[in-house]
Amino acid sequence: MAHIVIIGAGVGGMPMAFEMKDNARTQDRVTVISNTPTFHFVPSNPWVAVNWRKRDDIEVDIAASLGKRGIDFIPVGARRVLPESKQVELDDGRRIDYDFLVIATGPQLAFEEVEGLGPAGHTQSICHVDHAMRAQSQWQSFVENPGPIVVGAVQGASCFGPAYEFAMIMETDLRKRKIRDRVPMTFVTAEPYIGHLGLGGVGDSKGMIESIFRHRNIKWICNAKVNKVEAGQMHVTEHDEDGKPKKDHLLPFNYSMMLPAFKGVGAVNGIEGLTNPRGFVIVDAHQRNPKYPNIYSVGVCVAIPPVEATPIPVGTPKTGYMIESMVTATAHNIRAVIEGREPTERATWNAVCLADFGNSGAAFVALPQIPPRNVNWVSEGKWVHLAKIAFEKYFLYKVRKGTSEPIYEKVVMNAMGIMKLKNK
Repeated sequence: MAHIVIIGAGVGGMPMAFEMKDNARTQDRVTVISNTPTFHFVPSNPWVAVNWRKRDDIEVDIAASLGKRGIDFIPVGARRVLPESKQVELDDGRRIDYDFLVIATGPQLAFEEVEGLGPAGHTQSICHVDHAMRAQSQWQSFVENPGPIVVGAVQGASCFGPAYEFAMIMETDLRKRKIRDRVPMTFVTAEPYIGHLGLGGVGDSKGMIESIFRHRNIKWICNAKVNKVEAGQMHVTEHDEDGKPKKDHLLPFNYSMMLPAFKGVGAVNGIEGLTNPRGFVIVDAHQRNPKYPNIYSVGVCVAIPPVEATPIPVGTPKTGYMIESMVTATAHNIRAVIEGREPTERATWNAVCLADFGNSGAAFVALPQIPPRNVNWVSEGKWVHLAKIAFEKYFLYKVRKGTSEPIYEKVVMNAMGIMKLKNK
């Protein structure tokens, strides 16, 4: 019997558990470790923050979902991975033995790297449903006393799509409330240009998003480093293309949401040979760690180098489509090793993103993620907004039912096919 342990029960960990169960032998055991008893669909957090979704709409009880598939669940956080002894130490002191370990923890949010950043400081976050609920409460107060908004992503951030989404969703909500004219909006980002997305741009994402920002009267500052945030004001230094300081900005705000940089979680950060200096898990082409070949990793916690050098550091995003591909490859590779074969499956590290803009949206497709690409495509329209809603429903259905069906690929590729037919 092989014991496969998965740390994390998010958008990577839950599908990993289901696919691993499908690919494991009858006598093998699959266990999920999580520091929370509920799964929440992270891409819906921007909707939660403006009260377009309730918390209950996007949450699933993990134990009930995994129990349907005969998957063990331990609702206790992982304190430390002990690769030499093939154990995971839990927050309550227990040690769990494993034959194979899959790290799917997601990131640790590095708010502390910018003074005053985050829910403990002066800005909001949509990275976790707890943060989104706090952001929702602050949003309700804000719309009663509107003023300037500052939104975006700080230096070192790697997931820019949600920042653009939330800017557009807030803008749409303000127009619905007929108070948009009372709210100046500024988008602050470490990206070298609008629409870079940590990917060097996708198609004409730069031109498209700049046009949308102009149409919606959203100003922007690129190559931006956020020095510190104080109550009601943000200190930002804009840099030139050589990375030299160009202009200092003092931006007042009544409401701000800034995405932080990510780093690896404490359970793995600093383990030599397992993680890089930022604490992300090092993997080979088969999602396997080179030093500890019985450890695999999927999702945002995987180490991926930046697509290109930029004046202000930006990371590389890991989209849902990419994570889904990592999960499938990992499940098949672990089964191969169990049977005494070498792993052969490789994840398709393609970037496919659906960004909701409130009443429309944009789809970005970069195949592969690192240029030059076979597909370099971007499209805007209400169909993206509808596709994002469909994806939310399908993914939550998948988690509740415990199915390993590749939902992301189905929704995105069907949507792209419809668009191609319309454009002929």
